[in-house]
Amino acid sequence: MYNQSQAYRKQEVLNATPLHLVIMAYDLAIRSCDQKDMVTALKAVTALRDALDLNYAEVAMNLLSLYSWCLDCIRKEEFVQAKATLSELREAWVTVENQMNAPRQSQSTIGVSLAARTA
Repeated sequence: MYNQSQAYRKQEVLNATPLHLVIMAYDLAIRSCDQKDMVTALKAVTALRDALDLNYAEVAMNLLSLYSWCLDCIRKEEFVQAKATLSELREAWVTVENQMNAPRQSQSTIGVSLAARTA
Protein backbone atom coordinates (compact mmCIF):
# COMPACT_ATOMS: atom_id res chain seq x y z
CA MET A 1 0.00 0.00 0.00
CA TYR A 2 1.24 3.47 -0.89
CA ASN A 3 1.79 6.01 1.78
CA GLN A 4 1.10 9.68 1.05
CA SER A 5 4.71 10.38 0.08
CA GLN A 6 4.75 7.59 -2.49
CA ALA A 7 1.39 8.65 -3.91
CA TYR A 8 2.62 12.25 -4.20
CA ARG A 9 5.85 11.13 -5.94
CA LYS A 10 3.91 8.95 -8.37
CA GLN A 11 1.61 11.86 -9.25
CA GLU A 12 4.61 14.16 -9.65
CA VAL A 13 6.24 11.74 -12.11
CA LEU A 14 3.02 11.24 -14.08
CA ASN A 15 2.53 15.00 -14.46
CA ALA A 16 6.17 15.94 -15.15
CA THR A 17 7.41 17.21 -18.48
CA PRO A 18 10.14 15.15 -20.16
CA LEU A 19 12.68 17.82 -19.18
CA HIS A 20 11.60 17.72 -15.56
CA LEU A 21 11.86 13.92 -15.58
CA VAL A 22 15.51 14.33 -16.57
CA ILE A 23 16.04 16.68 -13.62
CA MET A 24 14.31 14.21 -11.32
CA ALA A 25 16.67 11.46 -12.54
CA TYR A 26 19.62 13.73 -11.70
CA ASP A 27 18.12 14.32 -8.24
CA LEU A 28 17.88 10.57 -7.67
CA ALA A 29 21.44 9.99 -8.89
CA ILE A 30 22.82 12.79 -6.70
CA ARG A 31 20.87 11.65 -3.64
CA SER A 32 22.08 8.09 -4.23
CA CYS A 33 25.69 9.29 -4.41
CA ASP A 34 25.18 11.12 -1.10
CA GLN A 35 23.88 7.89 0.43
CA LYS A 36 26.59 5.80 -1.26
CA ASP A 37 23.81 3.68 -2.78
CA MET A 38 25.66 2.18 -5.73
CA VAL A 39 22.73 0.22 -7.14
CA THR A 40 20.32 3.16 -7.29
CA ALA A 41 22.99 5.59 -8.51
CA LEU A 42 23.93 3.22 -11.33
CA LYS A 43 20.27 2.80 -12.30
CA ALA A 44 19.65 6.56 -12.32
CA VAL A 45 22.71 7.40 -14.43
CA THR A 46 21.97 4.48 -16.76
CA ALA A 47 18.44 5.84 -17.23
CA LEU A 48 19.91 9.24 -18.13
CA ARG A 49 22.31 7.59 -20.57
CA ASP A 50 19.59 5.49 -22.16
CA ALA A 51 17.35 8.55 -22.62
CA LEU A 52 19.86 10.43 -24.77
CA ASP A 53 18.40 11.73 -28.02
CA LEU A 54 20.85 10.71 -30.71
CA ASN A 55 19.23 13.14 -33.16
CA TYR A 56 21.46 15.68 -31.44
CA ALA A 57 24.61 13.64 -31.93
CA GLU A 58 27.25 16.09 -30.72
CA VAL A 59 25.49 16.90 -27.46
CA ALA A 60 24.44 13.27 -26.95
CA MET A 61 27.99 12.00 -27.44
CA ASN A 62 29.38 14.54 -24.97
CA LEU A 63 26.77 13.58 -22.40
CA LEU A 64 27.41 9.89 -23.09
CA SER A 65 31.08 10.40 -22.23
CA LEU A 66 30.19 12.19 -19.00
CA TYR A 67 27.63 9.55 -18.02
CA SER A 68 30.13 6.77 -18.74
CA TRP A 69 32.69 8.52 -16.56
CA CYS A 70 30.11 8.92 -13.76
CA LEU A 71 29.18 5.23 -14.02
CA ASP A 72 32.87 4.30 -13.72
CA CYS A 73 33.25 6.56 -10.67
CA ILE A 74 30.20 5.04 -9.01
CA ARG A 75 31.46 1.50 -9.66
CA LYS A 76 34.77 2.51 -8.02
CA GLU A 77 32.77 4.03 -5.14
CA GLU A 78 34.09 7.49 -6.00
CA PHE A 79 30.73 9.03 -5.20
CA VAL A 80 32.02 12.56 -4.56
CA GLN A 81 33.44 12.88 -8.07
CA ALA A 82 30.30 11.48 -9.69
CA LYS A 83 28.08 13.73 -7.59
CA ALA A 84 30.06 16.84 -8.55
CA THR A 85 29.66 16.14 -12.27
CA LEU A 86 26.00 15.17 -11.93
CA SER A 87 25.29 18.31 -9.90
CA GLU A 88 26.81 20.56 -12.56
CA LEU A 89 24.85 18.82 -15.29
CA ARG A 90 21.65 19.09 -13.25
CA GLU A 91 22.13 22.82 -12.84
CA ALA A 92 22.53 23.19 -16.60
CA TRP A 93 19.24 21.35 -17.18
CA VAL A 94 17.50 23.47 -14.51
CA THR A 95 18.71 26.59 -16.34
CA VAL A 96 17.24 25.24 -19.59
CA GLU A 97 13.96 24.43 -17.86
CA ASN A 98 13.78 27.92 -16.32
CA GLN A 99 14.46 29.55 -19.69
CA MET A 100 11.76 27.44 -21.33
CA ASN A 101 9.25 28.32 -18.61
CA ALA A 102 10.08 32.04 -18.52
CA PRO A 103 7.39 34.24 -19.99
CA ARG A 104 8.44 35.35 -23.43
CA GLN A 105 8.45 39.02 -24.23
CA SER A 106 6.06 39.93 -26.99
CA GLN A 107 7.47 41.48 -30.15
CA SER A 108 5.79 44.80 -29.33
CA THR A 109 7.47 44.92 -25.91
CA ILE A 110 10.84 44.23 -27.51
CA GLY A 111 10.22 46.90 -30.15
CA VAL A 112 9.27 49.48 -27.51
CA SER A 113 12.33 48.58 -25.49
CA LEU A 114 14.61 48.96 -28.52
CA ALA A 115 13.01 52.24 -29.49
CA ALA A 116 13.48 53.61 -25.99
CA ARG A 117 17.18 52.70 -26.03
CA THR A 118 17.83 54.36 -29.38
CA ALA A 119 15.89 57.55 -28.59
